[in-house]
Amino acid sequence: MNVTYINLDGYVELEKYRFVYFVIMLIGYILILCSNSTIVCLIVIHKNLHEPMYIFIAALLINSVLFSTGVYPKLLIDVLSEKQVISYPACLFQVYVFYSLSGSEFSLLAAMAFDRYVSICKPLQYHTIMRKTTVCVFLVLSWLIPFCHLAVTVLGKANQKLCSFTLKGIYCNNLLNYTFCVSSGAMLIIGLVNLFNLGLLPMFFILFTYTVILIIAYRSSREARKKAAQTCLPHLLVLINYSFLLTFDMIIVRLESDISIIARFVI
Repeated sequence: MNVTYINLDGYVELEKYRFVYFVIMLIGYILILCSNSTIVCLIVIHKNLHEPMYIFIAALLINSVLFSTGVYPKLLIDVLSEKQVISYPACLFQVYVFYSLSGSEFSLLAAMAFDRYVSICKPLQYHTIMRKTTVCVFLVLSWLIPFCHLAVTVLGKANQKLCSFTLKGIYCNNLLNYTFCVSSGAMLIIGLVNLFNLGLLPMFFILFTYTVILIIAYRSSREARKKAAQTCLPHLLVLINYSFLLTFDMIIVRLESDISIIARFVI
């Protein structure tokens, strides 16, 4: 078969630090798998944790495991290989997994924000609104919508002609756009739609929801403020983490030649 391969040219002094990179990445991947799987198992085993908030947390952790599995195994293989290459179909699949699960992360955080809003601001209606059916619908849509959005993007890129076969990164992301012979206006519009629907829209919803929660909590008792802080702060930290990832991904695409390979690799 005539398979096109892309060189991954984002590693720094790989020959010198090969095993250091491998150990760090392997430990990181094992910690991600073990810690997330442990919490998911605890939520599944203990029936008193079968509440919407903990179900969304379990979904978020499963999403993290899937996301990491889409990146880390290939990184570990590349670090030990003489040549860091990836076939074009595999690269497109990695792009699909990377961005669809990133979108799912924001969607799940938005669902969690809505759950916290109902719990704190409308406690008497909580069990009526957050029924099992509602939770299932939120979970399905959190994965289905990003997967459908990215399917259109990846199918469009699959038909693009490549003029460059070197990617200045260690995994496939939007830098893949620089390998195409001609930039497509249609693909740019689809990318902006994806960014708005999967990133910005959930982010604005989360910020709006938590702002309302904090305002109501501030006007309530000290106990209510403490409860709001305990439930909202971890969600906001995850949101900030993923927002930085999204921002960095946009920056390296727009300023591709202005960021040093060392800075890009470390980040």
